[in-house]
Amino acid sequence: MVKKLFAFGLSLLLLLSLVGCGAAKSGTSSTGNEEQKQIKIGIVQIVEHPALDSAREGFLETLKKNGYEVGKNLTVDYQNAQGDQSILQSITQKFSSSKLDLVLAIATSSAQAMASASTDIPILITAVTDPVEAKLVNSMDKPGKNVTGTTDMNPIKEQFELMKTLVPTVKKVGVIYNAGEVNSQVQIAIAKKVASELGLEIVEATVTTSADVLQASQSLIGKVDTIYVPTDNMVVSAAQSVVQVSHKNKIPIISGESSVVDKGALATIGINYKNLGQQTGEMALRVFKGEKPQEMPIESQKDFDTVLNQTAIDLLGITVPEGISKKAIIVK
Repeated sequence: MVKKLFAFGLSLLLLLSLVGCGAAKSGTSSTGNEEQKQIKIGIVQIVEHPALDSAREGFLETLKKNGYEVGKNLTVDYQNAQGDQSILQSITQKFSSSKLDLVLAIATSSAQAMASASTDIPILITAVTDPVEAKLVNSMDKPGKNVTGTTDMNPIKEQFELMKTLVPTVKKVGVIYNAGEVNSQVQIAIAKKVASELGLEIVEATVTTSADVLQASQSLIGKVDTIYVPTDNMVVSAAQSVVQVSHKNKIPIISGESSVVDKGALATIGINYKNLGQQTGEMALRVFKGEKPQEMPIESQKDFDTVLNQTAIDLLGITVPEGISKKAIIVK
């Protein structure tokens, strides 16, 4: 009888032990699943050029730094429309029917297409100059929709003041832009106001495709003292054409962002797009934790980089004041 009781007790103990192990394994598995929760995002970019590419890279770097890594717990569907509106529509329609946790829309046209395609998926925007004018949000402080993110509104007044400092004799400024791009329309309106305040005259040259940029640049020869290139996606993607005309005819270029300076423009005071992308990535982390885009104000960059191109300085015979050269980033 004692042996039977002992055997029964041993069996019961073994059974309880197994149940306990099963519970422990189950708990570990649950925790592991939480840690490895798969996040699926889409990234739509209107065209390929250094500024927009940098914003995307900065965004993904922030996610990786905070534990979201492609191939582990992050799936990224990156699509580039290559400047084609029909391709852009196809991409955003595809994203709208996919089970995505978030979409990053880079540049105004990408953001507008994605916002039209979905009112449910959280959409973060970046490299968008005026989200209100583009009808993406109700206001900068209270978006009120499934869209929020960062603006790349650049310091146009400071850019024109830099232009007058580097080229004191400037009177007429040529501006090349795509008249069909909302962010460019906004910038040109500001540029005209600033130019008027500074006693400068704006001469416009508009384009409808990137192939028009060279001809638009050539149309300004003999008519202007400097050229201003805003953060216009179409023009920036063909910036080398503007630089070619600039260097051949010794017309200084002031640009809205640094990638054009890298290619040979004289100078800018502008957005650091990698930092802007990183800032947008921080907002994505908040969305992953449950914050709603509707309640997240649009953010802007507070610090701007002064960038000068040494080759352009030498070619154009520009004298750069020491106060500017000391704080500037010099590229060749």
